[in-house]
Amino acid sequence: MNIDGGNNMSETVNVFFFGKRYEVPAALTIMEAMEYAGYELVRGCGCRHGFCGACAVIYRIKGHNELRTALACSTQVQDNMYVASLPFYPSDKRTYQLEDLTPGSRVMMDLYPEIYSCIGCNACTKGCPQGLSVMQYIACAQRGDLEQCARLSFDCVGCGICMSRCPAGISHPMVGELARRLTGRYILPQSGHVKERVAEVHAGRFDEEIERIMQKPIDEIMELYNGRDIEK
Repeated sequence: MNIDGGNNMSETVNVFFFGKRYEVPAALTIMEAMEYAGYELVRGCGCRHGFCGACAVIYRIKGHNELRTALACSTQVQDNMYVASLPFYPSDKRTYQLEDLTPGSRVMMDLYPEIYSCIGCNACTKGCPQGLSVMQYIACAQRGDLEQCARLSFDCVGCGICMSRCPAGISHPMVGELARRLTGRYILPQSGHVKERVAEVHAGRFDEEIERIMQKPIDEIMELYNGRDIEK
């Protein structure tokens, strides 16, 4: 568990997971507290060898009416917190071949016409645990500004909270993903050295080195990663 050494593990709070009360150390995140209480996170959250965004939760503090949303991995427990996991939210991802698309003004209208039904309630933005301007990047998609839509949606982890709050049924993460893919493929300048490196990878130039690294213990791999030279 990732616990700050300055926090006293003897301090506890009462939390309720799916209506059942547990007494847990106050220093824990919601995810750590669920594991402390005996829940097995079988959905495969990103920091549990799955994908980021899979730990979305909704919660309410006793005595307060506001229903809040969060990522369990980065939100600390509070006393009298009532928590429930947000089940996998079925996004509506349209089928397309990127090579058949052009980054014109009609691409969003053709694939995601529901974005034009946005009523401007801003519930998507209010619910986003990443603090993204979700309604704003949808507005960018509406007017065909794909590069700005890609920029504003860049940190989306696809947790689905915005979709669950939208009365228009918009699949915001899928819209942002399409904008980022089109921007990377057609709008941003091409990176020559990346293309060359991909060709080297496909040619097997790094196979032996990768295999050698994979045989190392995980702590040594982490040390190599954290101490790597980062290109400026």
